[in-house]
Amino acid sequence: MLRGAVGGRYAEALYEIAERDKVVEAIEQELLAVDAIIRENRDLQKMLYHPRITPENKKSLLSDLLSGKVSDVTMEFLKLLVDRQREQFLSDIVSYYVNLANKARNVTEARVSSAVELTPEEKENMAGVLNRVTGKKVQTSYNVDPSLIGGVVVRIGDRVIDGSIRTRLATLREHLRQIS
Repeated sequence: MLRGAVGGRYAEALYEIAERDKVVEAIEQELLAVDAIIRENRDLQKMLYHPRITPENKKSLLSDLLSGKVSDVTMEFLKLLVDRQREQFLSDIVSYYVNLANKARNVTEARVSSAVELTPEEKENMAGVLNRVTGKKVQTSYNVDPSLIGGVVVRIGDRVIDGSIRTRLATLREHLRQIS
């Protein structure tokens, strides 16, 4: 089965439960924290993803590690993933879950790359423009990429708005090649 299909199916099921219990945001924060813990700890990854370690041992490890730190819903969900041998899909599931929660909140994420650090005023203006263009509340993350030379590149989902000097120069170069 495709990774995306597995991630989407489990995320949707968990989201329905969280929505029913009115704990969507709490589950979202717990999933993000658990995913970060696992991604940052290679030994934990080896234990959870090793095929010879029994599901009972994996569930015991998760209980010992997360007991009292996550809700029963999250703990039971993680144990279900282990029982179904889907623990390696956790990052995909978390990503899908966050997207479902954002969609319900009418929120979208945007990544803005610029050649130089943007000022707080420029960031505020950028956020305002993105909110108007998308019709949603946009959560923006910013990074500096000097290779852009100037301008910005905005990524919203699978859409890319490229206003960088690097791309304009590449387009001009290609145009000049076609002429000559």
